[in-house]
Order: sequence, then C-alpha cells, then structure tokens
Amino acid sequence: MIMQNMPIDVARLGTCLVVVPAEVRVNPETGEVRRDRDGNTLYVVGIAVRQKDRRRADVIEVVVPEEPRGIAEGMPVHLNNLVATAWNIGDRSGVSFRASGVVPAAPGAPPGPASSPPNRGKGGSGGDS
Repeated sequence: MIMQNMPIDVARLGTCLVVVPAEVRVNPETGEVRRDRDGNTLYVVGIAVRQKDRRRADVIEVVVPEEPRGIAEGMPVHLNNLVATAWNIGDRSGVSFRASGVVPAAPGAPPGPASSPPNRGKGGSGGDS
C-alpha cells in the first residue's frame, strides 16, 4: 500500500458548497463507527468544489475528526487544513480527502483558510481514511 499526503492550498479553490451533510463514517463490512488515532469519531461531508475560472464542479468526500456544526446542504464552507492522500491498494487506487474542520464561510468572504485550529498530528491523514 502506497500513500502520499499532499496539503491543498484552499485559497486557490473557488466555491465550496455542502452537497451532502455530515454523516458518521462506518466500516461498510462491519457497521463499526470509524475513529482516528486519537479516538475521535470520523465524519464524512460531501463538498462541491468549483475552481476559480472553471465552469465544472467536482464533488469530493471530506473526512473530518469531529461533527461539523452550523453547516447545511447548499451552504458555502471553508475547509481547514485540507489534505489529499493518494492511495494504491492492489489493483485499486484513488485519492481521499481529509480536513481538520468544515466551517461555514462568512458571507462575501473570499475562499481561503478560515481561522483554523492547529494541525492534529503530523499532517497525515490519521485514522483509516
């Protein structure tokens, strides 16, 4: 298994909107709630991201170590400490996304880092994302 963590410059992203509200992340085989190394329950949030000067939007699932508060479907948000992790397991590969938090964007605020808590751990994805 090969994994590489890449911090994402959220200031370069355009609009980020919640398209799927936060759900507890569970193991699909066992139904067990997933937790990070610190024992925090992991949540997954669907985010539509449209880069500046591009028409097309992509939807990404972002894992966060605590339940986001004050967000709802269709709401603009900021992603704190967003990291992409490229992974490869056997003949499967992909990219997963993790953030330290998903917070409501201030009305009229430009995309970019909101006041974000310090990074937990060493910038890794932690847990089993």
